[in-house]
Amino acid sequence: SALVELVLNGEQDIFAVLVERYKDAVQNLAYRMLGNITEAEDVAQETFVRAYTQLATYKPAHKFSTWLLSIASHLAIDQLRRRRFLALPLEDVPFLEWIVDVGVGPELSALQGEQQDEIQVYLQRLPSKYRAVIVLRYWYDFSYEEIAGALKLTPALVKARLHRARELLARYMQQNTVNEEEQADALPQR
Repeated sequence: SALVELVLNGEQDIFAVLVERYKDAVQNLAYRMLGNITEAEDVAQETFVRAYTQLATYKPAHKFSTWLLSIASHLAIDQLRRRRFLALPLEDVPFLEWIVDVGVGPELSALQGEQQDEIQVYLQRLPSKYRAVIVLRYWYDFSYEEIAGALKLTPALVKARLHRARELLARYMQQNTVNEEEQADALPQR
């Protein structure tokens, strides 16, 4: 909040520090919700533009990260609505969304990438209202109250949506397991 105060007092260059500090979190949230790196970058950029232009509305009683990620989640939901309006598929998962880390071997990196791909596919199947609460809860470790504040919901509704989202994810995972078992049973026996 001290950095926000400096920006509001005319030191606009300080805003770059806030961007640098929170850019990865904003980008990650947008990507988890949208599943498309290009759209996530656009939402991240728009998030910081909005934050800068509306910085005077930030209330120091709340964490800056909660306020900023709230803006990002609303913009991502808006993008999902536009996508639906334009009849674009929600399963638009980018090709090769993981990059090999220098410190990780190729086998481990491939396994991690496959797991991330699978999780992203399950997330993309969730309706946006459930996806938002899952991402904020499990990727950003927001409390029910923080999620409620960010999405303008009641804590009880947040709990209900998290419960429903977990049920849907479990069903998707179960369907996937059954499909894999059926495919394995269909293979010719030797």
